Amino acid sequence: MATDYLLDTNILVSLIRNNTLGQWIQTQYNLRAVMTKCMISVVTVGEMEKLARQFGWGNNKLSVMRGLLHQLIWIDINDPAIFSAYAEVDCFNDEQGIAMGQNDIWIAATAKASGATLMTTDRDFDHLDPTHLTRIWIDPQTPRQP
Repeated sequence: MATDYLLDTNILVSLIRNNTLGQWIQTQYNLRAVMTKCMISVVTVGEMEKLARQFGWGNNKLSVMRGLLHQLIWIDINDPAIFSAYAEVDCFNDEQGIAMGQNDIWIAATAKASGATLMTTDRDFDHLDPTHLTRIWIDPQTPRQP
């Protein structure tokens, strides 16, 4: 059975850095398997370009980043289902008194509309699981624990 993941920006950073966490994620979730579909929101593409500049990544790291981005399925947010999911998530946040960054709301809406499982290393989406999306939270310290 196929597995559909929507990768949060922090997952991509770990995979591109190929650090201990990135290697652990790849091994644990077998992201390059034939039956695994890895997607990203186009919002994540913009975030990655910004982070690459912020981190001062050179040509080699940029090449790795762009190569990885082109291996993934990009989901455009210009979709009525995503617009509707955005409104639902943002209203839910308002009702709960939770402030979420706009990019994270778009990423959550993309996960909700696509039905993909959101994979992330931060806690920004916890309150949305399982009501609005399914999320896998990966503790950034996981590979370092004995």
